[in-house]
Amino acid sequence: MEVLNSFMTWIFKNRLGQIDNFKKNPVQVQDEIFWELVEAGRKTTFGKEFGFSSIKSYQDFARQVPILDYDGIKPYIDRVMAGEQYVLWNSEIEWFSKSSGTTSSRSKYIPVSEESLQECHYKGGKDMVSIYVNNFPDSKLFSGKSLTIGGTLERNPLNPQGTAKAGDISAVMMQNLPIWVQFMRTPSLETALMSEWETKIEKMARETMDENVVSIAGVPTWTVVLMKRILEIKGAKHILEVWPNLEVFFHGAVAFGPYRSLFKELIPSEKMRYMETYNASEGFFGIQDRPESDELLLLLDYGIFYEFIPMDEWGEEDPTVVPLQDVEVGKNYAILISTNGGLWRYKIGDTVKFSSTTPYRFRISGRTKHFINAFGEEVIVENAEKAIAFAAEQTQATIVNFTAAPVYFDQSGSKGAHEWIVEFKTHPIDEEKFKELLDTQLREINSDYDAKRYKGLALSEPIVHIAQEGLFESWLRKKGKLGGQNKVPRLANNREYLDELLPLLKEKEA
Repeated sequence: MEVLNSFMTWIFKNRLGQIDNFKKNPVQVQDEIFWELVEAGRKTTFGKEFGFSSIKSYQDFARQVPILDYDGIKPYIDRVMAGEQYVLWNSEIEWFSKSSGTTSSRSKYIPVSEESLQECHYKGGKDMVSIYVNNFPDSKLFSGKSLTIGGTLERNPLNPQGTAKAGDISAVMMQNLPIWVQFMRTPSLETALMSEWETKIEKMARETMDENVVSIAGVPTWTVVLMKRILEIKGAKHILEVWPNLEVFFHGAVAFGPYRSLFKELIPSEKMRYMETYNASEGFFGIQDRPESDELLLLLDYGIFYEFIPMDEWGEEDPTVVPLQDVEVGKNYAILISTNGGLWRYKIGDTVKFSSTTPYRFRISGRTKHFINAFGEEVIVENAEKAIAFAAEQTQATIVNFTAAPVYFDQSGSKGAHEWIVEFKTHPIDEEKFKELLDTQLREINSDYDAKRYKGLALSEPIVHIAQEGLFESWLRKKGKLGGQNKVPRLANNREYLDELLPLLKEKEA
């Protein structure tokens, strides 16, 4: 295995020169991607409708092509799902990535072309490994198995008799992996793609617990569930008693901060490494390229052209839109993407803040819809995750999940507040201190929240409910959303999710 590990490490390091190229020449690389996309779009239904043949500059593109959210692009996607080709992209679409829905749709279906699969999603996985083995030359990554927790696949709901299929992006990728990669991963493909999550976790645990697992790739939430089940079966104290050669967890989908202490309990080793990725249904956007920093490197040669809307103009009828070279460090932006999967000026719903433009590195700051701004406080997910992670660390607590929403003013004259539901694995040594630290830290990192909290003039202190074990999982199961990329929003500007969870909480209290 040592020879194989050395050979595979050498193979993956060969990509580093191309990564250096887009780091050094970001504008040139993005310009090349832009013209490749425009050329590919000229013969599509969408391209003909919006005059791609007459586009001679970025300014033409920005003027002629509308900014679209999912509801805006859905009619085109529905046509592709029904079997029509060359609507959004110039090659046939056989796969659709399914993710959580919008206001008007329970689920979103994102076209996955062969180009986006190979030149974006798979390239991201390869670059993740390339960067990792370059950062850690002593890695034994290829000496054992990679445990991957995939989603599920389903028939195309608009054309169930057709050949096209849909599923979580992890499932689509897993289904299409080459045989040599399947050989190096665990569990079996059949188990990894099971749709019933409780049975799936049990089978995954029993299939993987005796393997030599060296790396894990997946969402923190389900990884924790799986590891805890393995520990129960094995009667082990921590996961290194089961997988002594485990060295890295490649994670994404949710912020890792609130989970970090929980993982340290499950994997008590200073040598354990954590590497964040940003791979969504729409594309692979970022990789943590430096071990000492949680910033993500923006991936620029993946068939994606980026534009950005300043968040202080979000919701305006005609907002300012800037290409990559015009973004500013420290400013909060919503992302627009045009991709080699046929998305055009598409609002993915995520927000980012750039920490550097040489090269372009960023942090995910939240969602355009997942925030609380009921009183002008503009609390984004990044604020909440930092504050709650700080409060947990200071009170020796470990968090499983949380959500928060506003308590609005009412006719009695009561002030507004933020109401939280927090599920712990290890409860804080002082619950009141936890609540106080959550509030004070949020005030420290968000001046608008601090202003509203000043002497309680607009916002009262937060209301914090301690959830019983398994509350969020129980709610997702009840909603039929257990598994895959489904999760409770960390923040919501309305009380829809909170009001559904509170009765479950009160059942336990009663």
